[in-house]
Amino acid sequence: MKTEAAYQKCIRPTCGAEFAVRETLFACPKCGDLLDVKYRWDKLDRPTNLAWFERRWAERRDPLALSGVWRFRELLPFAGRDEIITLGEGQTILQTADRVAEYAKIRPGRFHLQYEGLNPSGSFKDNGMTAAFTHARLVGARRAACASTGNTSASMAVYAAANPAISGLVFVGSGKIAYGKLSQALDYGVRTLQLVGDFDACMARVKEVAARFGIYLMNSVNPFRLEGQKAIMFRVLEALNWEVPDWIVVPGGNLGNSSSFGKAFAELLELGLIKKVPRLAVINAAGADTLYRLVNDEGLRWNGGAVDDAKIDRFYAAMDAAGRRAKTLASAIEINRPVNLKKCLRALDLMCGVVERVTDQEILDAKAQVGRGGLGCEPASAASVAGTRKLVERGLIDPAERVVCILTGHLLKDPTATVAYHTKTDAELAETYAPYGVRAAAFANRPIVVEDNMDAIIKAMEE
Repeated sequence: MKTEAAYQKCIRPTCGAEFAVRETLFACPKCGDLLDVKYRWDKLDRPTNLAWFERRWAERRDPLALSGVWRFRELLPFAGRDEIITLGEGQTILQTADRVAEYAKIRPGRFHLQYEGLNPSGSFKDNGMTAAFTHARLVGARRAACASTGNTSASMAVYAAANPAISGLVFVGSGKIAYGKLSQALDYGVRTLQLVGDFDACMARVKEVAARFGIYLMNSVNPFRLEGQKAIMFRVLEALNWEVPDWIVVPGGNLGNSSSFGKAFAELLELGLIKKVPRLAVINAAGADTLYRLVNDEGLRWNGGAVDDAKIDRFYAAMDAAGRRAKTLASAIEINRPVNLKKCLRALDLMCGVVERVTDQEILDAKAQVGRGGLGCEPASAASVAGTRKLVERGLIDPAERVVCILTGHLLKDPTATVAYHTKTDAELAETYAPYGVRAAAFANRPIVVEDNMDAIIKAMEE
């Protein structure tokens, strides 16, 4: 790796300021917009085809070849081998899920679930955290911080625990984090501050703290986080024998995944490693639908980088005036102001993308179907499956097309909603989750209470 071949660049075309890769920046110092990690590919050794990476399969004793991120390091070459921090992240699977395909209304053999719950902390965040911690080491950071709805804090905590040279600080909102995720942050020993406020308040404060005290910021506003998350798409292509699917469907919260996926495919095109890109569908929860409203109602577009900032400002001002706050059981995507909004618009532009929203009822029903298919996921993950079903019903996705849904986190990240769905009566469920619009559990697998005698047990078994 040649350090001078990697650099940071402002995404705003009218600015386009460039900065060294060893600078610690989380926004453009000149205009305040987001930054990209960019490469001068002509100065780098790079593969001539994607199958070139298959040689790493025989190098499993090499920690970088074992990692599902760093075995593709030629496609994110901002750090040298000795600077990389890895926990063996990216040991994930792409499952052809015919049972779930029936629910999503996709033909057998054409529907796939990319399961990120097998990462060390149980979510996709580890793909980005390994890259961000690597950059933190590169710049000599000693402290790191993040705001979180749960998964980011869990991921940062496990990487900080494994790398004690960098201590961690987490901001979470009051009552806005699932116990499965909070337990990770606490158990891994990271300092956790529970702010009286939501994720957006936490995000605003952690930015202030990071700037004031020189703390390295681990949220996805950090462009190096998104570099690692590109690898999810590399693994999807790998599992499909390097064939590009027709659709990538992903939950939309802070929009880091959709942004990184767009960057991955843009670079693969630039390098001549693929000839086409898939279409992108970003799925919001109906109770946290900022992207949906901005794109579909307000007509916000990438527009060659000339994003209408005034339109975004007016939308946020109206949202604040109305007191509208994100509210969904899919806590991982319960976000009002997605920090990667503009990068997501860029990905939607490149990938001929669409934005859909689904209710919490639709999310929980889809989640139950995913579970019956053999992969347990947290509620936010199931938004991708619920969204696919909805897009097929709308005629935007053809049932014969090859679709990949991203399952972002493990079932045990948020078990409360799962247990409630399968154990409460419909009346109890409606009462408990009335604010979220959940009324029934059409696919509940309720436990059967039986007396402690063999006749009763046999009867229950045979019913």
